[in-house]
Amino acid sequence: MRKAGPARTRWPVPARGGAAGATARSGLEIRDYGIVAAPLLLAAALALSTDTFLTSGNLVNVLDQAVVIGLLACGLTLCITCGMFDLSVSAVLAVSAIVAVETTRAAGVPAGYAAAVATGALMGTVTGLVTVASRVHSFIATLALSIVYRGLAVILTGGAIVYPHADQLDSFAELASPTVLADITAPSLLLLGVAAVCWLLQSRTTLGRSIYAIGGNPEAARLSGIRTGAVRVVTFALSGICAGTAGLVMATRSGSAQANTGTLLELTAIAAVIIGGTSILGGEGTIWRTLIGVLLLGLISNGFNLLGWNPTYKQAVEGLLILAAVTLDQFLRRSRQ
Repeated sequence: MRKAGPARTRWPVPARGGAAGATARSGLEIRDYGIVAAPLLLAAALALSTDTFLTSGNLVNVLDQAVVIGLLACGLTLCITCGMFDLSVSAVLAVSAIVAVETTRAAGVPAGYAAAVATGALMGTVTGLVTVASRVHSFIATLALSIVYRGLAVILTGGAIVYPHADQLDSFAELASPTVLADITAPSLLLLGVAAVCWLLQSRTTLGRSIYAIGGNPEAARLSGIRTGAVRVVTFALSGICAGTAGLVMATRSGSAQANTGTLLELTAIAAVIIGGTSILGGEGTIWRTLIGVLLLGLISNGFNLLGWNPTYKQAVEGLLILAAVTLDQFLRRSRQ
């Protein structure tokens, strides 16, 4: 007589109809359409209150200033959706920028560009391996690693600012130059390309489905056969690639790099991810909403500059937006239970 095998784990199927289904749909509508409406309303207000907001130069500047935060936020969206935090991204950005400059000095501009992205991938992989192997909460593990990486940046530079050779500066800075598309810069197009790749990975691949599953219920994901450790390492590696690319952009813009490059940018990027509707508890989030969150923060910063307001209050506005986004997430979660 055959012995009964272990019970198969079944994923819970959300209700499609009735009050629960209507509540879930209304929650999605609030989260999706609310985040789209916010920057549209803000843009309309700025257009009516200033004469310079709708100029091509200002709009291109808004997009260009959003690139670094947007690149970091794309990687962080994957991490937070997977139920993890990566507080090391700004330190990875700094080391990648330094490696880009030093490699350019030694081997030329193309090698410097490639080295920055490769450094981000390597450091992201190390972050994932350490976090998974130590079984320490990602918040603590990546916070500790960010300090280590900042120390590495100081060692690499000796505490000084590093530059490419004088005859390399122009070609090194070409990445930050405008393109033929209405003066839109190459980094802006790069952000769109990275965001598109991250969206495809998140929404159209087995890796993306595993990220959602682990963020929603890591134990159920493990029991269903998902290699949770490997997925987490890959997710950190992708975050590192995004951070390395952001470091390359910052280095080409300034023509230099130093150990304190990008300090605390991870907090602004996390703010954009949370404002964009990614659940801080994991299991929910999309790249396109994160980009809307990045745009919203960019418009707020641009509005303060155009209106001549004290930028000190901008931090208070961003904090209130984060609080509102987290409160809405908690409300929607309770309404679905």
